Amino acid sequence: MKSVQCNAFGPLADLVVAEVAEPVPTGRQVVIKVEAAGVNYPDGLLVQGLYQMRPELPFTPGMEAAGEVVALGPDVSNVKVGDRVGAVLQLGGYAEQAVVDERATFPIGDADAAETCALLVAYGTSHHALKQRAALQAGETLVVLGGAGATGLAAIQIGKIMGATVIAVCSSAEKQQIARDAGADHVIGYDALKEDIKRLTDGKGADVVFDVVGGAAFDACCRAMARNGRLLIIGFASGEIPKFPVNLALVKEFALVGVFWGNFTRAEPAVYADNMQELMGWYRSGQIKPLIEGRYPLAEAAQVLERILNRGAVGKLVLAP
Repeated sequence: MKSVQCNAFGPLADLVVAEVAEPVPTGRQVVIKVEAAGVNYPDGLLVQGLYQMRPELPFTPGMEAAGEVVALGPDVSNVKVGDRVGAVLQLGGYAEQAVVDERATFPIGDADAAETCALLVAYGTSHHALKQRAALQAGETLVVLGGAGATGLAAIQIGKIMGATVIAVCSSAEKQQIARDAGADHVIGYDALKEDIKRLTDGKGADVVFDVVGGAAFDACCRAMARNGRLLIIGFASGEIPKFPVNLALVKEFALVGVFWGNFTRAEPAVYADNMQELMGWYRSGQIKPLIEGRYPLAEAAQVLERILNRGAVGKLVLAP
């Protein structure tokens, strides 16, 4: 089968598509014929050796996949051949087939495979961030940085379901329209971020900030927080990990809250399962709708990752083996 291979940590352009043996499941593993593999920001960091973990080389990136189950390990009890499932992987999604423990899968029926991938990391991260980490309440104001990205669009839609007033922050007119179409109440740019947040909240500031950007945007948001606000630290798409002046948290009485979805799924599997059930319910009822910008062949994995790391993507991008 064909698989995207990282043979050495380094430039994304060094990724290659290779012929490798089909996976053989053991224990409670299942093999999925991949219809769609989600492409995520951390995938690019992994390939470059810049992520929190460094897998053994060579490896195949890809932390989410969806498709049909084609083989079972001897101890599988809850999945059968022919089932269509979504799955969270450690690695291995960028391939024609992927192997995963059955406990990391969930049934998707006739749901679109690409949209299922979006529900995993992007919507899963935003949901966990707003529900468990921020405890977002109806009537609060939520500011979403990177509002046209996959996690940003998810945060807009989920924030509206939870009853918040949503201010989306986007870098271009095109991206601002995408955030507006997703349901944001207000859409602004980054140039006067602190002033715009203050203006739109009548001077109170943001109750919750969803920050996937870091850098100067983080600095501005620190100065535009409401008392008892929660600033969610999710990522650093700007490439700059900011330094935090802790006196601001003291005088403004707001909290910095870290969000690491992968750690959450491992530490609280039952809560994670409940979250996915709620997300799938919202998806099937039409309350959330992932934006799939494009579906690309495995051979274009490096180019797709470049777009995501350079903040050129909107919505979700997937590989379709």
